Amino acid sequence: MSDSRQSPCPGEPDVRLTVQLAGVRVHFAACLTAALVFVCEATARRPGSVAVRTGHCTGLPRLPTERLYLLP
Repeated sequence: MSDSRQSPCPGEPDVRLTVQLAGVRVHFAACLTAALVFVCEATARRPGSVAVRTGHCTGLPRLPTERLYLLP
């Protein structure tokens, strides 16, 4: 069983995703590829609901669907 705190793409940098939905703001860490796919899909449905930042991601939970975005 893999550690859900580890990136599925260890060669890529992690970014911090801030997701705003219905007045609730949550923060996740995700590998760059999964973050870009998530941003494209999320902003198509709810523009302005996601922000991406580089930098400190330590201690943040991983994006729950991160591995799904990397499937061929």
